[in-house]
Amino acid sequence: MKDYILLQLMRIMPTHALSRLMGRLAQHPASKGLIPGFSRVFNIPLEEAEKVVTEYRSLNDFFTRKLKPELRPIAASPQAIVSPADGKVAAIGEITEGQLIQAKGVTYSVWNLLGLLEEEASTFKGGRFITIYLSPRDYHRIHSPVEGDITSYSYLPGTLFPVNAFGVRAVKGLFAMNERLVTFIQSPAGKVGVVKVGATVVGSVKVGYSKEAATNVKAGTILHRQLPTEVHVERGGELGYFEFGSTVVLVFEQGKIEWLDHLREGMVVKMGEQIGEWKG
Repeated sequence: MKDYILLQLMRIMPTHALSRLMGRLAQHPASKGLIPGFSRVFNIPLEEAEKVVTEYRSLNDFFTRKLKPELRPIAASPQAIVSPADGKVAAIGEITEGQLIQAKGVTYSVWNLLGLLEEEASTFKGGRFITIYLSPRDYHRIHSPVEGDITSYSYLPGTLFPVNAFGVRAVKGLFAMNERLVTFIQSPAGKVGVVKVGATVVGSVKVGYSKEAATNVKAGTILHRQLPTEVHVERGGELGYFEFGSTVVLVFEQGKIEWLDHLREGMVVKMGEQIGEWKG
């Protein structure tokens, strides 16, 4: 009953306008004063930040901070699949009959997640997926799990339900309903979809390979765009960042990769560490 009431409240809240407002406030220089309290509340490891905390111009500048590069070494194996972000493994497994697991007994389709027709997403049926949740304390830049060429992206407007434990429990098909930005990479591991999922008070998702690609656009419409020139990215190379926290879902084609045996739901992963390998 509690989840139901909270969900109905979320449905009537102006979540998009609220998220844009929070994004603007977090970018204002006055928000710099919130950084010390924010750091304490979420127990953020300040010693990992690239800059001294007083050097950040705003709360958003701090939230999207880079880390000291030596703290996130990239797995050396040429066949490694690496974690695209710091976070917790929320779900992992096989895309069985085109379905990904959201929570126990709750699934959603890979074609809805990617904003494609079912036949267009058929190559991912029987493939592999992993869902990584980023909490407010985590590093919020997103990196490529493979070396390859960014060929296209999709912007898929939608709801902005929270992606925490409540949202996962209460909203069926949450990650295929919320607003998202999908980066497609062609690699030795086949075609890879890196799905950045928006959420309540996520100001926006930004990427470095296109100035036009961003989420939480007022009156946004579905957009599928091929890049005029493919953009090469190294394994562990930066793709973009969340302005406040959310979730990343990786999807791989059938028969291309395997996850490492020790990976389990609930595990904490760090960007750059090996989580799987592609089949050469």
